Amino acid sequence: MSIGVAHLSCREMVELVTAYLEGALSVGDRMRFENHLTACDGCTVYLEQMRRTIELTGRLRVDDVSPEALAKLMHVFRDWRGE
Repeated sequence: MSIGVAHLSCREMVELVTAYLEGALSVGDRMRFENHLTACDGCTVYLEQMRRTIELTGRLRVDDVSPEALAKLMHVFRDWRGE
């Protein structure tokens, strides 16, 4: 995946966060990503929130989520692009 620009916007950073955390960015894209973080407190906080979310959800079991909560989550994720 290559973004091919010198600087990332916050929106581009958010779109690339999963690839960054998975180590799937090219060296250049990773450098641009990390450079953006040095200048953007909001994106730095967002990255840490994503890391924490991954850490916590990695410990969830199916039985930890109520059927009602699961139904609400599934509804939200099915429709998230419709807004």
